[in-house]
Amino acid sequence: MNKRIVVERLTHNYDKRCALDNINFSVASGEVFCLLGPNGSGKTTLFKILSTCISPTSGHVKILGFDLKTEKKAIRKLIGVVFQSPGLDIKLTVNENLRHQGHLYGLNGQNLNNRILEMLDRFDIADRRNDIVETLSGGLKRRVDLAKALLHKPSVLILDEPSTGLDIGVRNQLSQHLKELATQENIPILLTTHLLDEAEGCNRVGILDKGRLVAIGTPDQLKSEISGDVVIIESGECETLQNAIQDRYHVQVVAAENNLRIETANAHEFLREVVTAYPKMIKAARFGKPTLADVFIKMTGKTFD
Repeated sequence: MNKRIVVERLTHNYDKRCALDNINFSVASGEVFCLLGPNGSGKTTLFKILSTCISPTSGHVKILGFDLKTEKKAIRKLIGVVFQSPGLDIKLTVNENLRHQGHLYGLNGQNLNNRILEMLDRFDIADRRNDIVETLSGGLKRRVDLAKALLHKPSVLILDEPSTGLDIGVRNQLSQHLKELATQENIPILLTTHLLDEAEGCNRVGILDKGRLVAIGTPDQLKSEISGDVVIIESGECETLQNAIQDRYHVQVVAAENNLRIETANAHEFLREVVTAYPKMIKAARFGKPTLADVFIKMTGKTFD
């Protein structure tokens, strides 16, 4: 697949603080790529760079073959950007927002009318075209925002925390919309998020922590890095219990807040043995298949907050 976004050795500093540290990845046409990380991981800085709002301290970024440092104007004409907060004029109607967006990109007349109708139909908001934006729900506003970003037929779509404020049902709908867009339009889509379920719905995920890209792959590839199931034990004596389990069962135990985390095969048998051996030290225990949160813990040694 053709790589439309290429990021190489990207670094960005704010005075003495390093926000991005030697980041490398690419996004292909038809792919939904997610940058997953907690607050402070560098997602927003990376989004600002890719959307041409700021220039990196060092490194190289090419979008559709154009160099981000020297060809920003060309890139801006070809990308669609969706910010964390909807970039809509809430006092105008849905149709008026789309029409003004079209004018900014040189669209007018019947071509603009046709494109507006196409976007209204695609996002199932044709019946709301004359509604004032401030009267819409969060999910509908996000649909209008996506329609606006795609109106000029961008060759790349970049979104910052697009599911912020949306409930799980609307988030799932948005995820499906993005997959369909990437496939039907054959464009690369890059989004940032701190929501694990949103990342699960993407083709590939890059996990960011303190400005470093610590892992990259499909959700299944990343979770396959964890051997067996994940056991979580809640205890008021974590350090003592951690040492006891490690000494007795020769497994790695990671302590995080008031929980212990263990990767093991035959988790149900292991957990039964541990609870039997240390009943007074265990408040609660569970096990399950690994998640992207478990991958983050494995890669960074801390919980995903």
